[in-house]
Amino acid sequence: MAETFTNARSVSSDPGQDAFEKSGREYDDEDALMMERQATYDRTRRGILEQVLDDGRVVRKEVNFANLGNQEKKHLMENILKIVDQDNDMFLRRLRDRSDRVGMDIPKVEIRYEHMSIEGDTYAGSRALPTLLNSTLNVIEVTGSGGGGLGGEGGGGGEFWWSRLREEVEAVVVVPEGMFEKMKILPSNKKVVKILDDVSGIVKPSRMTLLLGPPGAGKTTFLKALAKDLSNDLRASGRITYCGHEMSEFIPQRTCSYISQHDLHHGEMTVRETLDFSGRCLGVGTRYDLLAELSRREKEAGIKPDPEIDAFMKATAIAGQESSLVTDYILKILGLDICADILVGDEMRRGISGGQKKRLTTGEMLVGPAKVFYMDEISNGLDTSTTFQIIKYMRQMVHIMDVTMIISLLQPAPETFDLFDDIILLSEGQIVYQGPRENILEFFNSVGFKCPERKGVPDFLQEVTSVKDQEQYWFRKNELYQYVPVTELVDRFSSFHIGKKLFDDLSIPYDKAKAHPAALVTNKYGISNMELFKACLAREWLLMKRNSIVYIFKTTQITIMAIITFTVFFRTEMSSGQLVDGGKFYGALFFSLINVIFNGLMELALTVMRLPVFFKQRDALFYPAWAFSLPIWLLRIPLSLMESLIWVVLTYYTIGFAPSPSRFFCQLLAFLALHQMALSLFRFISVLGRTAVVANNLGAFTFLIMFILGGFIIARDDIQPWMIWGYYASPMMYGQNAIAINEFLDERWSTPNTDPRFPEPTVGKVLLRSRGMFTEEYMYWICIVALFAFSILFNICFIVALTCLNPYGDSKSVIVDENTKNKNSTDVEGSEMSSRNKSEGNISNRKGMVLPFTPLSLAFDHVNYFVNMPAEMKKQGIKETRLQLLRDISGAFRPGVLTALVGVSGAGKTTLMDVLAGRKTGGYTEGSISISGYPKNQSTFARISGYCEQNDIHSPHVTVYESIVYSAWLRLSPEVNKETRKMFVEEVMELIELNPLRDALVGLPGVDGLSTEQRKRLTIAVELVSNPSIIFMDEPTSGLDARAAAIVMRTVRNTVDTGRTVVCTIHQPSIDIFEAFDELLLMKRGGEVTYSGPLGHHSRLLIEYFQSLSGVPSIKEGYNPATWMIEITDPAIVTEKSVDFAEIYANSDLYRRNQAIIKNLSSPAPGSQDLYFPTKYAQSFISQCKAAFWKQQLSYWRNPQYNSIRSRLQDLMNLLGAMYSAVLLLGGANTSSVQSVVVVERSVFYHEKAAGMYSALPYAFAQMAAISMPFFISIWNLFCGFLISRNEIPIWCRWYYWASPVSWTLYGLVTSQVGDRNDPIQVPGLGDIPLNEYLDSFLGFKYDFLGAVAGAHVGWAIFFCLVFAYGIKYLNFQRR
Repeated sequence: MAETFTNARSVSSDPGQDAFEKSGREYDDEDALMMERQATYDRTRRGILEQVLDDGRVVRKEVNFANLGNQEKKHLMENILKIVDQDNDMFLRRLRDRSDRVGMDIPKVEIRYEHMSIEGDTYAGSRALPTLLNSTLNVIEVTGSGGGGLGGEGGGGGEFWWSRLREEVEAVVVVPEGMFEKMKILPSNKKVVKILDDVSGIVKPSRMTLLLGPPGAGKTTFLKALAKDLSNDLRASGRITYCGHEMSEFIPQRTCSYISQHDLHHGEMTVRETLDFSGRCLGVGTRYDLLAELSRREKEAGIKPDPEIDAFMKATAIAGQESSLVTDYILKILGLDICADILVGDEMRRGISGGQKKRLTTGEMLVGPAKVFYMDEISNGLDTSTTFQIIKYMRQMVHIMDVTMIISLLQPAPETFDLFDDIILLSEGQIVYQGPRENILEFFNSVGFKCPERKGVPDFLQEVTSVKDQEQYWFRKNELYQYVPVTELVDRFSSFHIGKKLFDDLSIPYDKAKAHPAALVTNKYGISNMELFKACLAREWLLMKRNSIVYIFKTTQITIMAIITFTVFFRTEMSSGQLVDGGKFYGALFFSLINVIFNGLMELALTVMRLPVFFKQRDALFYPAWAFSLPIWLLRIPLSLMESLIWVVLTYYTIGFAPSPSRFFCQLLAFLALHQMALSLFRFISVLGRTAVVANNLGAFTFLIMFILGGFIIARDDIQPWMIWGYYASPMMYGQNAIAINEFLDERWSTPNTDPRFPEPTVGKVLLRSRGMFTEEYMYWICIVALFAFSILFNICFIVALTCLNPYGDSKSVIVDENTKNKNSTDVEGSEMSSRNKSEGNISNRKGMVLPFTPLSLAFDHVNYFVNMPAEMKKQGIKETRLQLLRDISGAFRPGVLTALVGVSGAGKTTLMDVLAGRKTGGYTEGSISISGYPKNQSTFARISGYCEQNDIHSPHVTVYESIVYSAWLRLSPEVNKETRKMFVEEVMELIELNPLRDALVGLPGVDGLSTEQRKRLTIAVELVSNPSIIFMDEPTSGLDARAAAIVMRTVRNTVDTGRTVVCTIHQPSIDIFEAFDELLLMKRGGEVTYSGPLGHHSRLLIEYFQSLSGVPSIKEGYNPATWMIEITDPAIVTEKSVDFAEIYANSDLYRRNQAIIKNLSSPAPGSQDLYFPTKYAQSFISQCKAAFWKQQLSYWRNPQYNSIRSRLQDLMNLLGAMYSAVLLLGGANTSSVQSVVVVERSVFYHEKAAGMYSALPYAFAQMAAISMPFFISIWNLFCGFLISRNEIPIWCRWYYWASPVSWTLYGLVTSQVGDRNDPIQVPGLGDIPLNEYLDSFLGFKYDFLGAVAGAHVGWAIFFCLVFAYGIKYLNFQRR
């Protein structure tokens, strides 16, 4: 019988009564009596709830909250939080009231930091570039220096590589500290960087603290220091205490949670699954103990608890649940309930939006029991309304539940800023102010600075410490202004009354007796070891199911390879029993061995992809390394068995191996042990490498060593005595011996030996002895045991590496060489920049901006955009086949007019820009788009437009200056000479204040190189330097602080004033930024326009339009119009008031005015001509090639990971084996290593190709790398002529020998080295044969064919280049 869960209340209560009054009643006497009869343990896990049956009857039922169903959880949360915005505060108060009624204290944490300083080392100038030369010098230098490297804000681009190589060197080399520098052997540009300088303060519970400061001020390092999450490369001093206790006295990572600004999640998991796993691992802390004490006190006092609050507390106090009610609560307050069952997604999977990922990162820690939270820039990618709501909920949590919280924000809106109690203002690594928000303006007034009326206080605070912006806020006009440096501001604060009180409080030691015994956590993990193992096992099984396509592909690949193998070594062609028959069986066995190991190579890539999330969760003490690795090991065993079984079943009989069931199963066991060993080895290597490039190269190198020393390429008897240890240390040797012993000791190989040169009694033992294999049957079992032992050893090493090693690098800003800075930067004051904004006609000062361009307008009418209906929505019963994202959008963007695209997350802002710019790779577009009256042609439009993407896609291994030069080189017309182009580049760099960073390496986001703000400015510069007529900018100020956003907007404004058409989407505009725009196109969720028109002075026209509508509240004095506009059009309010702003706009005079403008701009002006370019691309094919080669050469040269790892008859076979190994494995190593580089550059290519910079062919020529999969490498391996000679390959598949590039290379190497020699060689059973005759007759190598082989190599190189060009042009894996 179906049941529906309801809140525990009397059904006879007044239907009109308030929901809180209904749910706030106490248990009745009968319920209370039933509860009191239960033991304490049962009382904390069970409760009484009412349920409504299908027939309408109400029954009172006892519920075990450990087994609460999903539907029951959902209904309970809906009753507690019907409208989150209104109910959350009351819900938290009800929780707190229950504790207060029985006099129970809630644990609180006060944090003190005294004289905290943090510093590190970095390289400045060109030494920061990670070229192979610089990296080598850094390794040499570090052997003589004991200094640490910088791992937080302020690090240099080269530090990433330096610290990486240092880890390897310091383990084996011990040299007196600073020896090379003291002896002046190596000049060093290494500098000590002070990230935090003698900061002290107190962070109190129940007061929400905002951390403000420009990028590079030290905010991230400050938060990480408090969370004890600093990099080992940093040197820290000072003292940090929690409730008076040193950090060594408890577990800081469990007491507090640091929420990173980088969103690292498994894309294969849904939002709910991600939060459930996090909550399960972090545990419930002291919730259960506190609930037990609470229940005991209530029982003694005769107090009956609120049933719903009792239910919530019991459901969230049970540890180890697969899905907790806490998850549902966090989903609600973060607004993630609408996407709870959608995959998170990644580069290859569609998933949730960037803003939702940011909220998920926050929620991942909120589901835990921590009492202290450090949140690092959690609002990036969120609109002001969403940010305000989340901060409001955090404030309620802090105030009511006595949580300690510091939140770092870049551009908080004034209303969000007002939610905070305390402010910490950081600048240049020092605390300028820490104290109540209400007193911060008073402090700056006392110094002489005043915040203007229409200026947001957060923006003022971040600009007032800047040398370029400070003067405009000086209000003591009767006193001469002089720059007040940060050090002086710090001194002024210490004498300010707030500062005095702070330092007075610090001078009084914290009374440890006041600390709650449950405030600080001393257990390292949140749940037991068994529960941790179960949680990780369940997640691993889930990830395997979601990645099932990978395992299906592997199974399919091994099946196809098995079929191909038995057609080559078919049993009808495989005679046995004689010495001459052994070669083909050896080839079949060895190829099987290689293929099984190759099939385990995919584990390396899968593990590397998982590592970033693992390192984050390991450092947050979600679980230990063994809990992560054991499930992987165990769940791969069935896969190993299945893949080994497929191979043996398909090949054993068809090839004609020993016809004995026991031999069949022995071979299966050998391959199972071998596959397990390979998986374990490659997992271990992936952790040693930690990045795809290093891991691939390290894996190829390790495989090469195993390969050569495995006993088949070079026989054991031919290995030098000083190297024989390598033979016994090679796992492949044991696998090779096991399968060879299993085959050649069978009865059919027991024919008596007739060759007197070999002392063994049987043919089988002669074949084993000739290759240096073991000849005793018992050695098979020793080899099997050895393989399993290697598997165990590598898994243990995997666990140790996961435990001890850390991810490479960290996000850091670039430290600029002062000489470069002084030489290249220009002192442009903020006031001067502002004056430039107003002088529209003053172009004389903008030398580079006078390049000719044609002002163009863009008009679009009734644009609709659809995508195929997502599978998740079809499962919910939606019948439509297409989902509409844009609905009847019309508008016009004109030259000299700066237009803002604004709307809540999901409104379709970026979608509209992508449609107008032609960047969509799928979907269906309807409507008309015209450029200055002519229908838009995408090929010409790309030449005259620029698109600044939100993701800031750049090649990581070039400098800022080189990135801009490269863009100008390819995108400016050929008529612009080199000198003019250089002048224009310099002008753009000066305009965007990039001169101090000109020699800084771009780097990878979140890893090394430029900071977020610097990367954003580079994105704009790369587009501006193309001299476009129309520019689209997607979130140009996202991730920037107020001053950086002001710089960007000044740049945009200057660009517009030259007569260009500029459109920007924007999420969290301050008043200054918002009113820098001329026009606004406002969208609502669902892709409809609610306003399109001019803003007016101080947004007067916008405000007048909305205030003229009935029911719209007036804007408060000094309130941000952008925030007000989003609030009044909020979907919740619109639904409540039944107002459709899109329909109102569509019937307004403003809409009709806009339609007239669109009609006018959709017709060509008299005498005008449509856009025409004689060529598709700005530069000639030769110029494209030169530019692409130039950049790719820099990319590869500056990638030290890629560059640093590049490298008788048995005598003849040893020589052939060495050549074969070199050809196959060095080629494979280069292939795998170059793929990792190409993957990074591919995203850059898609961006540059869409911008019309070049065709696909020059890019492919520039890469010039063999793009091949392990599948093709295995095929080429089989048909290369070594495992089975060309003459012995069956005639029906011999053609593929000539289609294998490896066979041509091996052919050329062998014939060029020994093909013309006629020395006699001993062939078992055939006597002495001249070498050249043996090569011709048995292997098919002719010396006269050497010229054709050389020509074939050139042909293969050209062929692969063309294949790559075709793929990169027509196969776009980027989905938009």
